[in-house]
This record gives sequence, C-alpha cells and structure tokens, in this order.
Amino acid sequence: MNFFSPTIAYADFNSFLININAQIVNPIINVLFALAIALFLWGLFEFLANQSNEEKRTEGKSHMLWGVVGLAIMLGVFTIMNIILNTIGVKNIHPETGKVDKFQ
Repeated sequence: MNFFSPTIAYADFNSFLININAQIVNPIINVLFALAIALFLWGLFEFLANQSNEEKRTEGKSHMLWGVVGLAIMLGVFTIMNIILNTIGVKNIHPETGKVDKFQ
C-alpha cells in the first residue's frame, strides 16, 4: 500500500478542474469575446447613426476602439499560449478531458 500517492484523490481533483474549465472558464471566455464584438458593433452603429452629432461620433469611436482592444488582447493571449505550447512541443490539447495527445 502506497500512502504517498493518493491516486483516487488526484483523479477526483483532476476531474474537478476539468469540470471548472468546461463549465465556468470556457463560457466566461465566450461571453467576453461576444461582449467585445458587441461593443465594437455598438460603437460602429453610434458612429454611423449620428453623422451630425460630433459628441456621439466620438463616443462611437471610443466604443469601437475599446472593442478592438479587447479582441486584440484576447487573441494575443491565445497566440502567445500557442507559441509557448508549440515551442515546448505540446500538441493536441483537449481541455474538456484534460488530455494531451502527444509530446514532440
């Protein structure tokens, strides 16, 4: 009997983390992407609908800018993560199951 490697507890914790990732983190990321796109589109609508009101056009420009900044930050994080994972040789990550197919 090995007391120093509790495999059952580790498996339970691992499945707990997988469930948190699948049910909480991934939907939050999807909502943030949707909000950034919605903010950009709302700014575009404000900019185009208020051609005569310079204050509203400036507000629309600001919304478009922050929507693009949000998208750029999120896409940049995913790009950096993929560069790091490709550099160390990790391929085919399945976050829903917590498995990595192969290391190169």
